[in-house]
Amino acid sequence: MEIEKQIQLRPRFEKIVTKPVNAIKESAESLKSSKKPSYIINLLDDHIWIYIGNENKKTYSPHLHLELEALENGNTKVKGLFGPEPALWTMFMFLHFVVAGIFIIFGVFAYSNWSLGQPSGIHITIMLLMIIAWFSLYFTARSNRKKGMPQAHELEKVMEEMLGDG
Repeated sequence: MEIEKQIQLRPRFEKIVTKPVNAIKESAESLKSSKKPSYIINLLDDHIWIYIGNENKKTYSPHLHLELEALENGNTKVKGLFGPEPALWTMFMFLHFVVAGIFIIFGVFAYSNWSLGQPSGIHITIMLLMIIAWFSLYFTARSNRKKGMPQAHELEKVMEEMLGDG
């Protein structure tokens, strides 16, 4: 897969494998103990999460979420999503909402002051700072994704071992 070339911060992919869902789950269960402590594999219904183990985990370490969907011909559609740790992603989303909220509030203040004929320079300055903050958040996330790319390839290898036709 060429996840480096995707623009999204959380790259997605779809893959059709010839193994049935149950065989993939059994393969995941067997890998769960053999890959420990380097990787943590969790299963719930038709979802599999693969995490980097605690010994190699960094703040930018990705995880891989796989959703298994049985097809009529006995094959399985695997939908994958690479992403940062859920706590880190939640923090980034929270910061995005704070920045957007501050931008909107000061936009309302700037418009009100402008319509009343009063100076609104400070409000516009704060709005510009929020735009800079938003770009900073985006480029920080891109940087973290780039730093985590070698570990994403490791997770991909574990996934390929799990999904391997055989």
